Amino acid sequence: MPRHHEQDPEKDNGERWLLTYSDLITLLMVFFVVLYSMSQIDANKFKAVADSLSKALGGGTPAKMEIATSPSGPSLFEKGNPQSKATQPGTTNNKDNTANTNSAANGSQGNTDTENMTIEGIKAKLDKFAADNGIQAKLVSSIEERGLVISIQDTLLFESGSADVTPRAREILDKVITVLAPTPNYIKIEGHTDNLPINTARFPSNWELSVLRATNVLQIMAGPNKISYDRLSATGYGEYRPVASNDSEAGRAQNRRVDLVILRSKYDLTEPGNSSSSASSTSKTQ
Repeated sequence: MPRHHEQDPEKDNGERWLLTYSDLITLLMVFFVVLYSMSQIDANKFKAVADSLSKALGGGTPAKMEIATSPSGPSLFEKGNPQSKATQPGTTNNKDNTANTNSAANGSQGNTDTENMTIEGIKAKLDKFAADNGIQAKLVSSIEERGLVISIQDTLLFESGSADVTPRAREILDKVITVLAPTPNYIKIEGHTDNLPINTARFPSNWELSVLRATNVLQIMAGPNKISYDRLSATGYGEYRPVASNDSEAGRAQNRRVDLVILRSKYDLTEPGNSSSSASSTSKTQ
């Protein structure tokens, strides 16, 4: 009779767990790579991924997807104004959502255009006043990102080394007040000096001189039938915000100034105690 060889029993593989472990590690790596890639993409890339997944899982043409924005902050996938991209919970009519978004964007653009015209109108009035009075070299207005900046050289407002506003300067400021009073925007009054040191009993340094000059201008501009106190603020920068080189007398003369800054309304939220004022900011110059 042929002899049957008994097969050896199968040996247990003590390293089989490594296969499961390596699969788990691979899946975790893929998971984190996907998370990282999603944090770097923009809305168009996200929509492309969503469309591909929709086709693969559901078939057919995918429905339009919009990324909602959390009320507490901007979306992970989009940058910009959160309110302009947000969708209302439970809304399914994409045409209505698109129309609402476009309407809000058009309204915002319309407000900006109108308010830019207001800034330009104020600038035109002040430029004409300066030209009519021969002070266009000492009262200069310019439009910047933060708003309209009216720079008044110190010789038009004060005696040398003094913070007392002269009678002639009061007449000039009265005209400026009549132009600025109708606008509801915040106004910052900034005092500046050159880098020549000052050391007197009243002004130990240029800091004190710049602050007191700004404050004295504020006191003239604020009050009944003028500009409301809560719209005004005074700041002194000393010699540390020059607009020209201090190496020449002409440059130092430019640096000795008081700037009146009519802030755009988008900066309202940066003002102290005004974190919830966005509802009223649409009526202000932007």
